[in-house]
Amino acid sequence: MKPKILLAGLLLSAGAFTAQAQTPAKKVLTHDVYDAWKSIEADSLSHDGKYLLYAVNPQEGDGMLHLRDLAQNSGKTFPRGYRSAFTSDSRFAIFQVKPTYAATRQAKLKKKKPEEMPKDSLAILDLSKGSAQYVARVKAYKLPKQNGEWLAYHLEAPLAAKAAKDTSKATTPTPAATSGRSAGRGAGAGASRQEDPTELVLRHLPTGQEYRFDRVTDFLFSEKGNMLFFVKAGKDAKSNGGVFSFNTAARKTMPVDSGRVTYKNLISDKAGEQLAFVSSKDSTGKDIRYFQLLHWTAKDNRARVVADTTFKGMPAKWMVSEHAQLGFSEKGDRLFFGTFPRPTQYEKDTTKLDEDKVSLDVWTYRDPLIQPMQLKQLEREQKRSFLAVYDVKGKKIVQLATLEIPDVSLNPGRTADVAVGSSNVNYLMSVGYDSPSRQDAWLIDLKDGSRKLAVKDTRGTPRLSPAGKYLYWYEPSDSSWKAMSVKSGTPVNLTKKLKVAFYDEQNDMPALPDEYGLTGWTKDDQYLLVNDRYDLWRLDPTGKATGINITDGYGRQNNLQFRYLSLNPSQRVVPSEDKLLLRTLNLKTKDAGFYTDYVTKAGAPQKVMMEPYSFVSVRKAKNSDRLVFRKASFREYSDLWVTNTNFNTPQKISNANPQQSEYLWGNVELVDWKSDDGVPLEGLLFKPENFDPKKKYPMVVYFYERNAETLHNYRSPAPSASTINIPLFVSQGYLVFVPDIIYKDGYPGESAYHSIIPGVQSLVAKGFVDEKNMALQGQSWGGYQVAYLVTRTNMFKAAMAGAPVSNMTSAYGGIRWETGMSRQFQYERTQSRIGGTLWEKPMHYIENSPLFYAPKIETPLMMMANDNDGAVPWYQSIEMFMAMRRLNKPVWLLVYNGEAHNLMQRKNRKDLSVRMSQFFDHYLKGAPEPTWMKKGVPTLVKGKEYGLELIEEPAIATPTPGQQPTTSTTAQPATIR
Repeated sequence: MKPKILLAGLLLSAGAFTAQAQTPAKKVLTHDVYDAWKSIEADSLSHDGKYLLYAVNPQEGDGMLHLRDLAQNSGKTFPRGYRSAFTSDSRFAIFQVKPTYAATRQAKLKKKKPEEMPKDSLAILDLSKGSAQYVARVKAYKLPKQNGEWLAYHLEAPLAAKAAKDTSKATTPTPAATSGRSAGRGAGAGASRQEDPTELVLRHLPTGQEYRFDRVTDFLFSEKGNMLFFVKAGKDAKSNGGVFSFNTAARKTMPVDSGRVTYKNLISDKAGEQLAFVSSKDSTGKDIRYFQLLHWTAKDNRARVVADTTFKGMPAKWMVSEHAQLGFSEKGDRLFFGTFPRPTQYEKDTTKLDEDKVSLDVWTYRDPLIQPMQLKQLEREQKRSFLAVYDVKGKKIVQLATLEIPDVSLNPGRTADVAVGSSNVNYLMSVGYDSPSRQDAWLIDLKDGSRKLAVKDTRGTPRLSPAGKYLYWYEPSDSSWKAMSVKSGTPVNLTKKLKVAFYDEQNDMPALPDEYGLTGWTKDDQYLLVNDRYDLWRLDPTGKATGINITDGYGRQNNLQFRYLSLNPSQRVVPSEDKLLLRTLNLKTKDAGFYTDYVTKAGAPQKVMMEPYSFVSVRKAKNSDRLVFRKASFREYSDLWVTNTNFNTPQKISNANPQQSEYLWGNVELVDWKSDDGVPLEGLLFKPENFDPKKKYPMVVYFYERNAETLHNYRSPAPSASTINIPLFVSQGYLVFVPDIIYKDGYPGESAYHSIIPGVQSLVAKGFVDEKNMALQGQSWGGYQVAYLVTRTNMFKAAMAGAPVSNMTSAYGGIRWETGMSRQFQYERTQSRIGGTLWEKPMHYIENSPLFYAPKIETPLMMMANDNDGAVPWYQSIEMFMAMRRLNKPVWLLVYNGEAHNLMQRKNRKDLSVRMSQFFDHYLKGAPEPTWMKKGVPTLVKGKEYGLELIEEPAIATPTPGQQPTTSTTAQPATIR
């Protein structure tokens, strides 16, 4: 009979049959689609705006590099290309090519040694000819910033030589290409490694002529490309290396320095006429190695030691640091380097066995930083350096940073005669308890190192203006922007008289709010430009003139938020006469786009475009008005578009995920309601494709704090690090509700309840939510709120909490192991929002702790807490699990071994994604229960069985031995404790 029934149904409408035949039914997203879903990475425009490079990479597998000729509207693709860059003359494109994913995986399966693993190739593409040359086994390349004729690339060690050295046989793997995701963009991408001396090749791109240098460990182009500097290792263990220069105009190699064991940190001035580096004659095995700072000039082609332990200007018993980054001033008249106090040298005790030596940490209340923080910062402190400067003309060393003032910053370009020193040394005991933290700031004279206290006990971060005329900062203590003339030394409040707030008006933590951000400075430090919630302001740093609203209040009047978008990455100031491009967000509709305005010309900003999309990654060609940008919505991936600076006739360039059209996707809409306290709230409601308001749908409620502004964000199907994947759940017929939450100090759990529950109830009232099949999900702070909510209401049929805090009283005194900080600060001043200590507000800690109300829980709860979580102690989930287990309530705990707060390993993310789907499908859709939920996974079969298979029996099965039947699968009206 079944075939007949099917036939009868089809005969009802021949037209429907034809349509189905032409348009295949869309598929539901499953966990199998993740690997092939792609992302666009490392997009870059040639300086002339004619060419665009971008990589399209799957989440797992081999990617593709795309080259688009924008003038001809044509393109080419290169399998597994990444780390791509154009030469500055727009004649060549350079990129590395990874080995195939399959080849790399196979080599790992065979446990190949690192040197035997497949290696990258290098592609050199002549854009005028369209042809590419490939070089095998390249580990890094660099291009000069301003000279398009030269390329330098560093080769891997020859495989045969490695094999002979290791007396092991190896076959040469295919050198071409890659797996997975791009390792990053590069305009000279890829830093060469110091450990393996190998051949460096310098290539003249127009002619193909090459110059080769053996045993190179490091190399550097001058910005103009007129010089290549490189370090060579000695020929053997008994010989030392040296530094060399190659003049690209004269095509000549010259020695810079030789005869030392180690050379590090090469840095050139912009003109390529000076070089600096640190070096040591000590063997690498010495406990304390003494480094010297060397300075070379092209004028006399000689490297001189300009700083070491004995030089005048160096603090007594201080040394040159090997870890500090060197840097020339923009004019090349100053060389900045690092120093540090000579460490105490301890004699090794050869009279004791290691097993006899005591290992302990001594905690004392007098420690400025607690022991865990000291241990976490140990390596950083061991490598800490203190800024000093060498006057190139005066041949003089000036120490700028000290133990008392350890942090010193310079103005952009390092052109000013002063620096800013900052120190929280006097406030270390309050680190973590004050938010923001306190510090003092000094002005330091670069000529003689003299300093004067400029700002005492500020919670801001004083910085120097681009021209070095002013010290400026936002002061959280009084919510104002301040400036101080370097010459006069008198602070001026720049925003006190303005009738708008420059602090975050939505801040709901018991801490001083942040500011809305800085736009920048105009030329010669004439104006400081800052943001309020909506508009941009022009402030006179002298304080004489009243601040001017650049955007004429248009943002506040129309609920628009304007933010300046610089199209010149090297620009240090905001052009005061040019038209500014403003990234714009409609705070009500969440539509986004662009307006234009001027710093000094009066009038309201002018709209360029506003659309129901989010816009990201806007780039401009250096020597053209060509723009490339990306725009996205929930339904559209953030593909690439090209246009001009007026955004005329934008053209879509990429289509990263054409397969999306084959799948059921969904839609999102902005919803609003009022909290129980009458406060207007917003949230996102994701609906399945072909949503029918007359039907009822199961719903998962996910939340953290505020998410409404992500309305137009694209969300790729991807394995979860900790939260549900919204497109997957929506494709499978779920509603997903993401409500915003507002908080009151001292009542974080209560605030979540009074924000979320009315939102859920407002949706249930519309008739399309299956109120008997709703669930909660959240991670970290969201996980805490999930755990709290199930103690307050039985209206949810299931809940998943990732890394929740269940007991604020036990968590309060713990340590955040990833930073070593005391956990107290987050309860008193930040996210947990209690607003006081445990002994000041004990009942607040108890009332906001789900553990104490575990007997009220009727909702089946799944938790994830990983045993290497450095943010939330995993024993918080253990406390909750043990309580619910003791009370015979349905609870599961997933512990991924060695994993962090959010899952890092893709295999674990895939596993969690499957288990969350199984958990929610079982409770909200009546799907069969998986083995891991029904029977668990005993440790005897750990790693051999995973319990993911489904048990084909009624969804609500007989309780496991020792359990009593529970009403946890029956939704009940919201109740308040």
